[in-house]
Amino acid sequence: MEIRIETPRLILRPWGEEDIAQLTLGLNDLDVAKWLAFVPHPYSTSDAESWIRRCQEIANAGNRPIAYEFAIELKSERLVIGGVSLNKIDWSGGTAGGGIWIASPYQGRGYGREAFEAKIRFAFSDLGLTRLVNGYLDGNENSWAMQSKLGYRRVSEVASRRMADGRQTIEHVTMLLRSDWQEYGKQTPSRP
Repeated sequence: MEIRIETPRLILRPWGEEDIAQLTLGLNDLDVAKWLAFVPHPYSTSDAESWIRRCQEIANAGNRPIAYEFAIELKSERLVIGGVSLNKIDWSGGTAGGGIWIASPYQGRGYGREAFEAKIRFAFSDLGLTRLVNGYLDGNENSWAMQSKLGYRRVSEVASRRMADGRQTIEHVTMLLRSDWQEYGKQTPSRP
């Protein structure tokens, strides 16, 4: 079953071959790739094709997938502007992880928060998970600002691997409990 999540401005949907050009363009930008732990640089069409094949294999792996990998499509332009994942799902433990990226020309407009919030709602409300473990790399304060506004807490730090721009860095591990998310929802004014 194909999962599609709609927000006021975005559609979160499975990756398809039609997304190869936008995926390559978005992740070949070092200003984006430097914040992502497992993205090579330069990012090639072949990398994008492999990623999309992997996502399609995960989506067709059964009725209790270990990951959901979504393309973020901007409704007004019918264009993929990033990606968001809910991965490392542990159904028995009720936990998952995942990350997000937004192409440089679309950053700073709230699209990342809108997509990340939709992913959280899907994880807690639709899938019944109880805890999300995410993180951000040292220096990426925009990621931390978004996560903290959504109720995440910093829980630890771990040494990270070598990044796309060649540096070694620290990953700040963050966590959001469903109970904290429910409390966050009570404090957040409803949107039109």
